Amino acid sequence: MKHTYNIQGMNCGSCAAKVKSALEDIPEVVSAVVDKSTDTAVVTMENHVSLEKLDAKLKALDAKYGISEIQATNTVIDQSTEDKTAFDLSKYKPIFLVFAYIFGVTLTIQLVNGGFDLKEWMRHFMAGFFLVFSFFKMLNLSGFADSYMGYDIIAKRWKAWGYIYAFIELFLGIAYILNCCPLATNVVAFTVMTISIIGVLQSVLNKKKIQCACLGAVFDLPMSTITIIEDAIMILMSGYMILSLM
Repeated sequence: MKHTYNIQGMNCGSCAAKVKSALEDIPEVVSAVVDKSTDTAVVTMENHVSLEKLDAKLKALDAKYGISEIQATNTVIDQSTEDKTAFDLSKYKPIFLVFAYIFGVTLTIQLVNGGFDLKEWMRHFMAGFFLVFSFFKMLNLSGFADSYMGYDIIAKRWKAWGYIYAFIELFLGIAYILNCCPLATNVVAFTVMTISIIGVLQSVLNKKKIQCACLGAVFDLPMSTITIIEDAIMILMSGYMILSLM
């Protein structure tokens, strides 16, 4: 079931992201597409949600927001189409390119050094990962924090975590480059990535159609198994490094 609503009170893209996160936080809501240019939201629901409940949710977010229904159409969602959309690899081109560049550069460093040291390559790869991913988050830090609130288990309750998380990634990248306090660095990386993957798993298992904030608010990446794999890779790498250092 899809409903199209008019949204009042949005002043910028950040407002649209907040409204989207608030609507998608309602259990019956599958996805919400919020368009600031038209001040509209197209909300897909598993079960009907009253306009009063939607309005109360937005008012709890900020009293300036309001919602009114401008049209409603019942549609049968083609699950196969939904799945194709969710796993359309072309949508993940930015993240594939980022991984390819980091992998290529770090592998080249090993080859230039005349051999392949697995632990050194992993350290360089993780340095590149955290630095690049923190860079994209820093481009629109507030937008990232708003998007991260939509699924992260800590950011949902404490928005400041989104800002802190971006800087943790930055400092982890620097620590990996300098090989500074390797055990502590890997423990922090393992911990924050494990916390992050919990929210990702919940969103994917609940089939929430929300934006993945791994590359900040710059790219509109849908949340899917790709995001789980990305986080799992970093958890496995940091876990392996911890075991090798003990």
